[in-house]
Amino acid sequence: MGEFVRDQLPEALDYYTGTAGLTLTGKGKQRQTRCEFHGGSDSMGVNIETGQFLCRAGCGARGGDVLAYHMAAHGLGFVEAARALGAYREDGKPHRGQTRPTAIPARDLLRSVADELQLCVFVLHDVLNGKCTDNDYDRFRTAASRVIYVTGLAS
Repeated sequence: MGEFVRDQLPEALDYYTGTAGLTLTGKGKQRQTRCEFHGGSDSMGVNIETGQFLCRAGCGARGGDVLAYHMAAHGLGFVEAARALGAYREDGKPHRGQTRPTAIPARDLLRSVADELQLCVFVLHDVLNGKCTDNDYDRFRTAASRVIYVTGLAS
């Protein structure tokens, strides 16, 4: 058995421009976009604070949040859509109120891994030349652990 955790839903702006792949126009909390349900250009209104959406062209597409949009856009039931958006906790998952970590952009993550690997190379160079201190070993272990964790090599 599982549990829906509303505060785990993605932010509306992030969802619509990221996961849903929509281009939003306008300013303020009410934005316009194409209606994916009937193909209308700029006929759908989206509230970037609440996630509400409504097609003004009369196709009937409407809902109260990003979960409702995801359900309608992908033909999913409530639980399947909540799972897909990371807002459904299965038994053994984090407790109520815990939030997902903020995603790190791939470019930043790769840069961080590259920096850690470069540090490992410098320390190994010092080891080969016989000038490595205990501090260098500690720095190497920390950097190598981070690389292993991020790349998933430990699993």
